[in-house]
Amino acid sequence: MRAVLQRVSEAAVDVGPERVAEMGAGLLALVAVAGDDTDEDAVKLARKIVQLRVFNDDEMRMNHSLLDVGGSLAVVSQFTLFGDCRNGRRPFYGEAARPEHAAPLVGRVAEEARRLGCPVVTGRFQAQMAVSLVNDGPVTILLDTRNTF
Repeated sequence: MRAVLQRVSEAAVDVGPERVAEMGAGLLALVAVAGDDTDEDAVKLARKIVQLRVFNDDEMRMNHSLLDVGGSLAVVSQFTLFGDCRNGRRPFYGEAARPEHAAPLVGRVAEEARRLGCPVVTGRFQAQMAVSLVNDGPVTILLDTRNTF
């Protein structure tokens, strides 16, 4: 699984005219699932996200996690993180999981983060979403459960 994390002061997700998620300070996680990802990958990713020390302490060092600061987490599916652009001009999404495999694993990331004590909001799987955010820092982090980068 892959994720792009952005530290935010606020974020929201709209599907058409409907606001489906809204949160204050915390992390926005754009999450993608590969075809061979498992429940173990989802749990690993959730734990990494909520425990990652990307929030400032009193000395302005990134020493606090989402759990430490009591922030919220937005989990939004984004299969395009597996877009392979090495050949040609159109991304190839062959590594991305089929929706029936990906949806439960994206949900599992949110479920595990909640279990760990984090307030979680989510986007709507397979919907055309408008994601708005105010990036705090800016801080943007790439994660991959297979440690490919």
